[in-house]
Amino acid sequence: MTDAAELTARLIRCPSVTPEEGGALDLLGGLLGRAGFQVHRVDRNGTPNLFARWGDKGARSFGFNGHTDVVPPGDPAAWTHPPFSGHVESGVIWGRGATDMKSGVAAFAAAAIDFVTNTPPDGAIILAITGDEEGPAQDGTRALLDWMAERDERMDVCIVGEPSNPDFMGEMMKIGRRGSVTFRIKAAGLQGHAAYPHRARNPLHALTRFLEGLIAAPLDEGTEHFDPSGLQITSIDCGNPASNVIPATATAIVNIRFNDLHDGASLTGELERRAGAITAETGVAIEIVPHVSGDAFLTKPGDFVDLVRDVVEQETGHQPELSTSGGTSDARFVKDHCPVVEFGLVGHYMHQVDERVPVAQVQQLQAIYHKILERFFA
Repeated sequence: MTDAAELTARLIRCPSVTPEEGGALDLLGGLLGRAGFQVHRVDRNGTPNLFARWGDKGARSFGFNGHTDVVPPGDPAAWTHPPFSGHVESGVIWGRGATDMKSGVAAFAAAAIDFVTNTPPDGAIILAITGDEEGPAQDGTRALLDWMAERDERMDVCIVGEPSNPDFMGEMMKIGRRGSVTFRIKAAGLQGHAAYPHRARNPLHALTRFLEGLIAAPLDEGTEHFDPSGLQITSIDCGNPASNVIPATATAIVNIRFNDLHDGASLTGELERRAGAITAETGVAIEIVPHVSGDAFLTKPGDFVDLVRDVVEQETGHQPELSTSGGTSDARFVKDHCPVVEFGLVGHYMHQVDERVPVAQVQQLQAIYHKILERFFA
């Protein structure tokens, strides 16, 4: 039997801080290749990725997606054990990536290896593993999906192994995610003396009026599977060191986490409409520059969601809540390829100093993934 906990410790010892591969994908590629998987490196623009398939191309297939890259550890001296030591003590694995998410990758890789070794399925298992989830995410899972499309590789369903449980195993699985869009807003007025405002056009006055309009009322009241959309002003700046000068320009940053009533294009259009009205009133030009990280999506409850939910309840004793909470993940790319859900470990120590995970939890996740494969191919 492949030990997911031991594999987690070995992966942690690979210092794969985005965008460095650190040896993690080489380690996984070797293990999977020896188990009979066809393994391909799918690097794009210097970003490391790994694709592995057991079984015939075109056969009914189950996919796993995850990442081996990690965020920087910060000051190594602040850690109880060195961040890339993979130290195991008293049933706990320590190190950067222990929770997010080398343990998840180890669990689904170990489950897949054991499953095809002991019970070769009538179908295919695909692992799509990226080294670019914690970074820009332009050449990671996106590159893998592009590469797969070019070669007619297909996952029928997919689990993303990100930590999904807030406090205990079996508490929650993700069947969707809110969308996220960031707007950089620039107001261009006319600089002048604060004592003579009639000779200037104050961009801050126009910008704050615009922002006040955005926060005056909720965007919506939520939907069946999503909470209300949320808008946050995260920055306002004009770079003005003088108290008696009306600045020429001012900028703001707004982030919106939105549900399935909206998409990035519709929100951009609404902000541009409001900006145009403020410009007409004040003479201050307001420019809106959007960056859409991903649109909202939902994998509707049905056979696939039920299968995962039933196995999680069977293995943990808890029926997981079907949630769309949290930030973004690479599921936002996978959802354009096939139905996708997220289920992984408890996320208590993600990105923290002294990131760690219980050995038993990693092994339980391996068992859950193995049982899901058994049920899917039964």
